[in-house]
Amino acid sequence: MKWKQFTVSVFLLTLAQLSFADVNEAVFQLQKRWAQVNYTLKDKAQTQAFEDLIQRADNVVNHNPKAAEAYIWRGIIKSSFAGAKGGLGAMSLAKSAKADLEHALSIDEKALSGSALTSLGTLYFKVPGWPIGFGDDDKAQELLEKAIKINPNGIDSNYFYGEFLIDQRNYAKAEQFLLKAQQAPARPDRPLADKGRQDEITASLNKVRALMKAKKNSTGISF
Repeated sequence: MKWKQFTVSVFLLTLAQLSFADVNEAVFQLQKRWAQVNYTLKDKAQTQAFEDLIQRADNVVNHNPKAAEAYIWRGIIKSSFAGAKGGLGAMSLAKSAKADLEHALSIDEKALSGSALTSLGTLYFKVPGWPIGFGDDDKAQELLEKAIKINPNGIDSNYFYGEFLIDQRNYAKAEQFLLKAQQAPARPDRPLADKGRQDEITASLNKVRALMKAKKNSTGISF
């Protein structure tokens, strides 16, 4: 009896490991395609590709309803599409992304190095506030700072916190976090995503330095 129980336990553990591997591969394919769509496509081609990618993400979520990683990436894809689309028409996508990211947090807030916290915090400071949207700078700060604690050296956690600080006009601190993002370890399996993010970091550093220079010239005080 003990041997039979042991055999069943090993079998179940093997199934769980295979399932986890399947989720990881499915999520990796979403990540890979997202980088292509987000950084190499424009206009109608990008819109169609985002719509197709959301359908693929739906499939991943439907097959892995308990995987935080699946909800995180569906949320990221929707929020990226909302950002590319812009305007009030993007609000439904933003709200749907918010729901996915909140669900991911309810499963495991540390999944993918706290990516749900980073992505949800970014939504909170980029989306307009009431009555148009759900934007909330205090909530954004809370989530982004929590993400930094989980992933202090990550490229995304530091970049988006730096972006939030620019929005808050805390330029000197923003520069510090953007520089940290710039120095984040490369992700060998995500070269296109890293290149796209590093380009965004460089643009943000140029922006924040220009803002600091303008402030200094107008007031004689460094910020």
